[in-house]
Amino acid sequence: MKKKFIVKEHVDFTNIINKGKYYKNSYFVIYTLKNDLDHYRFGISVGKKVGNAVIRNKVKRQMRMIIDNYKKNYQNGMDYIIIIRSNYTNAVFSEIKISFENTINKINRYKEN
Repeated sequence: MKKKFIVKEHVDFTNIINKGKYYKNSYFVIYTLKNDLDHYRFGISVGKKVGNAVIRNKVKRQMRMIIDNYKKNYQNGMDYIIIIRSNYTNAVFSEIKISFENTINKINRYKEN
């Protein structure tokens, strides 16, 4: 993922979480909010309840790979914050990919209406 597609600032994270809509499943919660840019941005948050630093970094790498695989499904001008739940580590990677794709499709359906 290129740097321009990443939400890094704490202020941006809190703004998106407080003002945006959320979509959740058993593995993560995705918050969305429109931005004034011509591209989408993603932020990933993994809490300490998920595991130690090695596991949290693995989870972030996996999520970045999933995000890159589904680039065609994102809407430009949107910010997405993904908060990983502790149930993520108990799941198989293929289940997580399917769950992510379903959630993104759900987000796109609600944005079109």
